Amino acid sequence: MAGGGSAIRGSRVGSGPMGEQDRGYHADRVAISYWDAMGNETVRYFAANLPPEEIPDTIDSPTTGLPAGRDKDNPPEMAKTEPYKTHLAYVKERRSETEAEQLLEEALQQLRERRGTASPTA
Repeated sequence: MAGGGSAIRGSRVGSGPMGEQDRGYHADRVAISYWDAMGNETVRYFAANLPPEEIPDTIDSPTTGLPAGRDKDNPPEMAKTEPYKTHLAYVKERRSETEAEQLLEEALQQLRERRGTASPTA
């Protein structure tokens, strides 16, 4: 027979009544409410001794994904996101139309020279 003198099967050595005297005391905390544009409230708990400037003014609402702030009557607006830009759109931002035509002509000239189809220049 295996050793072990536990009177109650499955109990651990030193186990006793559960409670704060065995597990320590809960830290004091404050509840902060946040509201999103749809009126949903989210409560976050922070340590009571945390400086107020470390508590965030806005969070992302877990239910809607919208930004949520502390002011119930004036929730934060959804941030405007720019639409996806194509590579061509970024190139057009960097180059003027005349620069683009010049670069295209240079690239075509190099291609023609490699193929041996370049027209002789005067």
